Amino acid sequence: MMEEVSQEDMEEVEVLEAQIKHLQAEVSALKCQQQDNHRDITFHFRGEMQDAMLCMCGQRQGDKKEKEKVLSRLKEEVEEMEADLKLQTEMNGISLNSCTTKTLQSSDRKLVQQLCVSGHCSELVFQVEFQLSEVKEGSGCVRTISGLNVVVDASDLQNFNSFLSGVEESRDLLLLFRTLRTFSNRCDDRCRTFQHFQEKYPSVVSLPGGCSSEVVTLNHPELSGCLLLVRWSVDVSKEGGVSPKIELLAKIPERALQLFPSLPVGGASEAFQSLLRLLGPEAALESVIMAVGLSRDT
Repeated sequence: MMEEVSQEDMEEVEVLEAQIKHLQAEVSALKCQQQDNHRDITFHFRGEMQDAMLCMCGQRQGDKKEKEKVLSRLKEEVEEMEADLKLQTEMNGISLNSCTTKTLQSSDRKLVQQLCVSGHCSELVFQVEFQLSEVKEGSGCVRTISGLNVVVDASDLQNFNSFLSGVEESRDLLLLFRTLRTFSNRCDDRCRTFQHFQEKYPSVVSLPGGCSSEVVTLNHPELSGCLLLVRWSVDVSKEGGVSPKIELLAKIPERALQLFPSLPVGGASEAFQSLLRLLGPEAALESVIMAVGLSRDT
């Protein structure tokens, strides 16, 4: 009996020792992470701002008055950075929601960090994750990007995926954000145009997928079943070129086509393309509405 109790005690001791070792490892990892966080916080600051951050992180001693001065300086710096961020957002149209940094490797010569940036450009929500390596060479520093991964949340990305694949290969962040801005602007132009005509001709123009969709329908009030559909997509090339593609499609009942077999169904589409080249999207679309007499009751 004593041997059984002793064996059970030994097993319990071993379990407890394993748990202690596990907790010690967790504590050690958290301490390392805390050091990395402190290093990350002060990494991009120099001079007084760096001294202030070190003091607030407990890595530099200071009395109460000094810490109050530190807080005052920090407040001023934060206000200046917020004003600068607001200005940058107004200029480039891109708003950042969060930016997280994790240090993967740190030495006197090399620093490797994992960055994750999320934000939105108009209705376009994105998340960009990549590794940034900084290697000291002489008096300078060489920065390289690797492992770029981009996720974009939008309803109109069928023609955007090839560009995302290409930019992940080239790791060209400037091209990515520039194209995001241009793509978002073209989508906003389409949305405003659709919404304008829907409000101007509510009995004729309908948006089955909302003003952010690709398709608007024109329904003649006296021709049941006959529709004109305008599909306005925004194409993005692999090189980052953004261009609208607008098509006019006619939906005519089968019975009408049987009654008029020689009806030139494709003629309206060709005429609309000519209007696009001459007038542009907004004027061409309104010309189609006026030409077929859809606006007479508005």
